[in-house]
Amino acid sequence: MNRVYLDWNATTPLRPEARAAMIEAMDVIGNPSSVHAEGRAAKMLMERSRERIAASLGAEGADVIFTSGATEAAAMMLAGQGIQCAPVEHEAVKAWCDLSLPVDGGGIISVSDPTRAAVQLANSETGVIQTLPEGLAVSDLTQAFGKIPFAFNWLGVMAGFVSAHKLGGPKGIGALILKKGTDIEVRLRGGGQEQGRRAGTENLIGIAGFAAAAEVAQRDLEAGLWDEVAARRDKLEARLTGIAPDAIIVGKDNKRLPNTICLLTSGWKGETQVMQMDLAGFAVSAGSACSSGKIRASGTLQAMGFDDAQAQSAIRISISPGLDDDQINRFADAWESAYSRWRERNG
Repeated sequence: MNRVYLDWNATTPLRPEARAAMIEAMDVIGNPSSVHAEGRAAKMLMERSRERIAASLGAEGADVIFTSGATEAAAMMLAGQGIQCAPVEHEAVKAWCDLSLPVDGGGIISVSDPTRAAVQLANSETGVIQTLPEGLAVSDLTQAFGKIPFAFNWLGVMAGFVSAHKLGGPKGIGALILKKGTDIEVRLRGGGQEQGRRAGTENLIGIAGFAAAAEVAQRDLEAGLWDEVAARRDKLEARLTGIAPDAIIVGKDNKRLPNTICLLTSGWKGETQVMQMDLAGFAVSAGSACSSGKIRASGTLQAMGFDDAQAQSAIRISISPGLDDDQINRFADAWESAYSRWRERNG
């Protein structure tokens, strides 16, 4: 079966450039904290990678602290800080926040005190993009990085975090980005790595892959690849809503990531759709991937005002550059076939 991957927001294939950089880094034997020649070579590779990632993020001059991923970075910044967020945030953020920020039916978050708030730049399930208030304490930049243009230094936020595997880098590496002079509570103590903010020998192979992926992702963005993705997304949305006129494209009236469709077909469980599409050769999801394989009603959609039955009836289709019209049409055909069978059974 020639499968088609439509779950780009969950994770992305490793870019060839990242793979090559990681293989090359495997031959760098030194520990970046060692002072001998081998250690200095490792340190140089790490610092050059840090500069490349900062440049891709528009974060020149900011502190880029390497972590195991966005989840760890979120915990480093948020745990015990009394930060407010909305219930549409990723679980890694909600775990540490007071879920008191209101969100409207289009997924837009309202903030009263930015200095005590965390607001995502883009939502992983709906693709809805936020306008971040000046002076915001923290922003989850994970889904936006590499898909829409932004610069950390222009966002007006104190801290943000990203994960490499969302843009073609390896899993298990991410970064916390801090405006210069921002203090955080150190949680991993030991050798004093990462400017004393996160102890432990750095994942040099992952860092090298992250830097290569970030540069290529930024180049793709500047070349207009994601504009092409947005055009294909719009074609697919038109096809799907033509098949099912009662279906809802969540967040359609707001700015969204160019690749993301959150499709709600009330009464037809997202879990069922995911399995049917999987058997037909298409990978889609029923929400965020970070739920240990569980499929349940979307808390994001519930927070936006959808009832439980509606929230259980959504799927997320997140497409990628390189996907062609034939693959899009094949998916729409498979979904239409499954939809027709469901309608026949349910009147």
